[in-house]
Amino acid sequence: MPTILLINGLRVTIYPADHRPAHVHVIGRGCEAVFKLNCPFGPPQLRENQGFSRKELSAIATALLDALMPLCTAWSHLHGDF
Repeated sequence: MPTILLINGLRVTIYPADHRPAHVHVIGRGCEAVFKLNCPFGPPQLRENQGFSRKELSAIATALLDALMPLCTAWSHLHGDF
């Protein structure tokens, strides 16, 4: 699984053999969250959370929104349409 982005030491990944809709996995500190990207305009939306606090999730969502276009482009390169 390629790391697409780092957010404060957390890895943002897109699995090569994953399914639509466009989404990313945020992994680190023994936690994992999945965010739908809602490409191409966002905003990213939390789909699953295992262990992150609400404060951490808010910071992650903000960082994902700031990087939305590169994330959507990376999804598109791996999977085609959003």
